[in-house]
Amino acid sequence: MQAKQTLIKNVKIVNEGSIFDGDILIEGEYIKEINESISAKTSDVHVFDAEGQYLLPGVIDDQVHFREPGLTQKATIETESRAAIAGGITSFIEMPNTNPQTTTIEKLQEKFDIAAKTSAANYSFMFGGTNDNLEEILKVDPKQVAALKLFLGSSTGNMLVDNPEVLEKIFSSTKLLIAVHCEDEATIKANLAKYQEEFGEDIPIKHHPDIRSEEACYISSSKAIELAKKTGARLHVFHLSTAKETSLFSNKIPLKDKKITAEVCVHHLWFTDKDYEEKGTFIKWNPAVKSQADKDGLWKALLDDRIDVIATDHAPHTLEEKNNVYTKAPSGGPLVQHALPAMLEMYHREKISLEKIVEKMCHNPAILFQVEKRGFIKEGYFADLVLVDLHHPWSVNKDNILYKCGWSPFQGATFRSRITHTFVNGTLAYKNFKFYDVKAAKQLTFDR
Repeated sequence: MQAKQTLIKNVKIVNEGSIFDGDILIEGEYIKEINESISAKTSDVHVFDAEGQYLLPGVIDDQVHFREPGLTQKATIETESRAAIAGGITSFIEMPNTNPQTTTIEKLQEKFDIAAKTSAANYSFMFGGTNDNLEEILKVDPKQVAALKLFLGSSTGNMLVDNPEVLEKIFSSTKLLIAVHCEDEATIKANLAKYQEEFGEDIPIKHHPDIRSEEACYISSSKAIELAKKTGARLHVFHLSTAKETSLFSNKIPLKDKKITAEVCVHHLWFTDKDYEEKGTFIKWNPAVKSQADKDGLWKALLDDRIDVIATDHAPHTLEEKNNVYTKAPSGGPLVQHALPAMLEMYHREKISLEKIVEKMCHNPAILFQVEKRGFIKEGYFADLVLVDLHHPWSVNKDNILYKCGWSPFQGATFRSRITHTFVNGTLAYKNFKFYDVKAAKQLTFDR
């Protein structure tokens, strides 16, 4: 039975651009008090000495594929949300390309019902746009749904929105934030045909970034941005993978005032095309992991605030599926358990500060999606909190991978930092590879 209050003592709090020593009092689901020193007023307070560890707001991951309903051989909301809290991600926004797809209000509600029963982390879902569901899009409640997701490049089922008139109508009609996957389908098809002619189905994986090329990404991203400017739509471009695309985005105004924003994923900040030789299809993503110059350009834009958010695009597939030849191996990989440890590793390598990690993974998703009372360590906010030991190395191996698919692109990597405790809405949900059987997660709401 959890005490009504939890007092975390002697912690280094990372929040809003600074790190300071202090104590935090949690009461129920909320942060009650933050101070240099807080004393327990009654015996009914669980006092926890953090011994100088770092306290971060829970990460908000704005792009995951948890595969439920319909693709549960790969993952479920339950399995992947548990992996998420083990990785310090306390809230996720899940994508609509499940089976059936989340393109009607009825299917959206079914996903909310599943998450309410099984999710270990706070949850919301994006609604999917198609060439013919504008009527359903207009029924969506913006206080309950994170955003509208449009595939402007390849997608499963009928989710590719490739009719320019429909696209303009959606951009002009919805008040929802529009999140887009940008890769130009015609360019990719032409590139693929060229390589299939040479290699058949077993195209060497090193050609993935030649097929899903810089040109394919830039054509699509620039068109989406042009349309957003024309219609006044609020646009968020997912998973930038090229240095060239970063020139399309600005750092001239604060995030809260931006109408056009961008995200980068952990894998595009970590891997390059040199890693295909060792990792093969296990780092096959759409858009593709590209060159060192692209990775360098993404880091530059992230640190100078042209790129606003770091996310995962967590998209698991079974080992059997991933072991296929190039044209049959699906794109995507699992990341929620290892994204924050990977970014903390980049802190150790002096690529990024702790304050910047928190800004890009916690504060900015909350600002960008207008998530209510999350993403910051503030009095009156939900106590979604993550304790991190920066000097407690561990290696990723099949025995500690928590994804249902059982593998990770980080297998064999050693991280110097580990997530030791994760609080979800004031409740300790995870501690050092152990989960507590608590139902603390809530549906995210949006201040719109």
